[in-house]
Amino acid sequence: MSLNVGSLSEEQQQAVLEKFDPEARTRKLNGLFGWIVFFGLLSFSLFQLYTAIFGQLTAQLQRSIHLGFALALIFLLFPARKKNLQKNKVAWYDVILAIIAIAVGAYWPLMIDEIVMRVGRLTDLDFYIGLAAILLVLEATRRAVGLPIMIISGLFLCYALFGPYMPGFLAHRGLDLTRLVQTMFYTTEGILGTPLGVSSTFIFLFLLFGAFLVKTGVGQYFNDLAVSIAGRSIGGPAKVAIFSSALQGTISGSSVANVVTSGSFTIPMMKKLGYKKEFAGAVEAAASTGGQLMPPIMGAAAFLMVEFIGGISYWDIAKAAAIPALLYFTGIWIMTDFEAKRLGLRGLTKEEMPNRKEVLKKIYLLVPILTVIVLMMTGMSVMRAALWSIVITIVVSAIKKETRIGFKDAIDALVDGARTALGVAAATAAAGIIVGVVTKTGLGLKLANGLLDLAGGHLLLTLVFTMFAALVLGMGSPTTANYVITSTIAAPAIILLGVPDLSAHLFVFYFGIIADITPPVALAAFAAAGVSGGEPIKTGVNSAKLAIAAFIIPYMFVLSPELLMIDTSWTYLIWVVFSALAGMTAIGAGIIGYWFRKLYWYERIIGLVGGLLLIYPEGVSDMVGLGLFALLIALQFMMKRQDGGNKALSNV
Repeated sequence: MSLNVGSLSEEQQQAVLEKFDPEARTRKLNGLFGWIVFFGLLSFSLFQLYTAIFGQLTAQLQRSIHLGFALALIFLLFPARKKNLQKNKVAWYDVILAIIAIAVGAYWPLMIDEIVMRVGRLTDLDFYIGLAAILLVLEATRRAVGLPIMIISGLFLCYALFGPYMPGFLAHRGLDLTRLVQTMFYTTEGILGTPLGVSSTFIFLFLLFGAFLVKTGVGQYFNDLAVSIAGRSIGGPAKVAIFSSALQGTISGSSVANVVTSGSFTIPMMKKLGYKKEFAGAVEAAASTGGQLMPPIMGAAAFLMVEFIGGISYWDIAKAAAIPALLYFTGIWIMTDFEAKRLGLRGLTKEEMPNRKEVLKKIYLLVPILTVIVLMMTGMSVMRAALWSIVITIVVSAIKKETRIGFKDAIDALVDGARTALGVAAATAAAGIIVGVVTKTGLGLKLANGLLDLAGGHLLLTLVFTMFAALVLGMGSPTTANYVITSTIAAPAIILLGVPDLSAHLFVFYFGIIADITPPVALAAFAAAGVSGGEPIKTGVNSAKLAIAAFIIPYMFVLSPELLMIDTSWTYLIWVVFSALAGMTAIGAGIIGYWFRKLYWYERIIGLVGGLLLIYPEGVSDMVGLGLFALLIALQFMMKRQDGGNKALSNV
């Protein structure tokens, strides 16, 4: 018998999503415009599949068509103002903007020979089409992604135009409007640059893969599998949330969507068994945010990393991120376990557990995810791996009637996948504006040198400043744009100090993601509070506390690249992982104030100091930290025995 936890209805889930996730605030269209959008989304997916199967078009054509689809559909689906969301009617000006967007997307395919022959010289029509592209990207980004990233992109454009008037080292020659338009739309260094290129290839296909997986019912299966594995343990529902969210992260690229999807099941279950609203929401927010860090399918920015670093495959990145991701979820698991012990919370009873045999009968639903891993391990390209995984998903789904993907389900998956891609396309186009300005003005090198000067050339200070920059940017912009900015400005500063490229890029990637659970603007935590009914800021503080490992792990793999399996032996890697786990256990005990029993104040200090020393990868600090860790364990058992003796005496 399964536990009836009063999960949120689809309408309630959608309401929470619309409140905290700009990408969910779309019109619900019927009639003519409903059909136009439906066929537009379907055509978008079919175009992407066609080019993936039969070969991509040239960069400008592939990216401009991708952009045209995305912009036109955004203006039809996303209203200009939030208050117009419920009207479900397309405004006349949105129809005009959609038509202009189609013209912008079609301009390169129709005029490619003339544009190439002009060798950078723009006609009046070229200029106005390019200017329209910039303005449409900014407005589409505001609607589908949020105001902050539009403002950031706008500021970068202003910097490009008004360079001579900038103070100090920020000054540059400046670009006139014509040259700016030419850079932004008629080269592959601006809007049609690398970020949009990745969106129009790798990212779109993996979003489609996720949409097909959802149609098999794998999301509910993740919940059932998590309950069957972790439900009986102490504080079982919270551990179910961690396990389920890690799995959900393989099919969802959004922390907020992950929170609402799995949280609508796990949060009511945690509340029913005694967790406070804020803590229940915090567990789900911390676990769901980590979903973007979990290979094999990580957040969209991980695909950008392939192009930004160069000479590296996506599988190299996924492989390097595996141990940090496991440490992240282990850290949350440890903190949750200690909190459950402190509160005396039980796991699920046998009667409340799902039938394990029934759960195991659907284990085949995990085959597509395993397929991705195996195919990339064999060296297959990311696009081919995604394509074959979609095929395998359809085949595997046919094993049972309740999971089978029929023709209608396949069409719905194509439409849903394209809909999910709209926000990513807008964000990557805006990110292209930022990259174009940084490239043309030399801003990246200037800011990297400025950051090094500010930190006095000290690595730890540089890392701290970079962390704060990524967290602040992440509070208002999506992970993709955040990564683009910090990887072009802050990552070079870290690399100049001798840190491997992959470590530096993963450092900014991590902090861009955990901004979603870092107050005062912690969107994943606020969404979890919307599900739990808890207080948002308190939920955010709790989620940041639970995910303390996420704030420590990036420092660990920068200071000790062996954690990313860079130039290391297995024996040393095992030691590094062991010391990291011991350190996180000690820190968790120090923060929660409980391990085998309640900790005294001096034990909490020993735990925190010993944990930090174990995490810092240096021989002496490891030995001292290990000694303090052993002392903490000894104190726990000594005091526990003493407490037991005192209780026995009091009973005599």
